Amino acid sequence: MRVFDGGSEACRAMTSSTTSRSNWLTNTAVSSARLYWSTMRLGGKGGFFDVRGVQIPVAVMAYPDEIYQAPQSWAERAYPKLLRYNRLPKGGHFAAWEQPETFVTELRRGSGHCGSWREGK
Repeated sequence: MRVFDGGSEACRAMTSSTTSRSNWLTNTAVSSARLYWSTMRLGGKGGFFDVRGVQIPVAVMAYPDEIYQAPQSWAERAYPKLLRYNRLPKGGHFAAWEQPETFVTELRRGSGHCGSWREGK
């Protein structure tokens, strides 16, 4: 993966330590680790990527260098109220750092669908 091979899109150690420190100082480390904690609580009765039927509106960005690039078929089962699914050409686990412009554009596009969901369209 480019992120760990020192490629041009790699996260810098300073950026990573700054994020870790800001999570600690703002008391948000727990919320940022919730997915990992929730999976551990299943006690082997479910995998990290098992479909859980999340019932809120969701938009998915699938990056090619992500640890697990969720297929659209999985996303549709996992998120019954899937608003948007998009496979992107570049990026990985730290996409907001690696591809900030694409990340923000996709975030805005996904958020733009929320109004139509609330109105029942």
